[in-house]
Amino acid sequence: MDIRSQIQDALKTAMKAREAERLSTLRLINAAIKDRDIALRGEGNDDGVSDAEVLGILGKMVKQRQESARAYEEGGRLELAQQELAEIKVIEDFLPRQLDEAETAAAIDAAIAETGAESIRDMGKVMGVLKSKYTGQMDFGSVGPKIKDMLA
Repeated sequence: MDIRSQIQDALKTAMKAREAERLSTLRLINAAIKDRDIALRGEGNDDGVSDAEVLGILGKMVKQRQESARAYEEGGRLELAQQELAEIKVIEDFLPRQLDEAETAAAIDAAIAETGAESIRDMGKVMGVLKSKYTGQMDFGSVGPKIKDMLA
């Protein structure tokens, strides 16, 4: 079952169970996916959003909410921070399990070996391989410095 179907099923279940917070978050997810669909149609791609792109959208939504929660906590707005963290939990239900440090390092090593990367100039190739295989499973913001260290 693709991710879109899972989200639709979860939306129906949340409606039946009258889970207002979960329903609200699921509607936000749907809206983000539909926005991307519309943008793709404008570019001439009528196929819509792929599962990999949906994972990217969900990952971006999690990051946005983490930043918002951090800002709310710094501003003393703990109730808003809690709401953002609750939304993160709902979104993460649809993301694959995150790789731990050892798995991430192994994936980076494999990508470097696959691309034959030897210097920092090859970092883009390594990131491309990782993004194609591990979208939604690792934080690419933290992976970049690790790749630089390994290629330096």
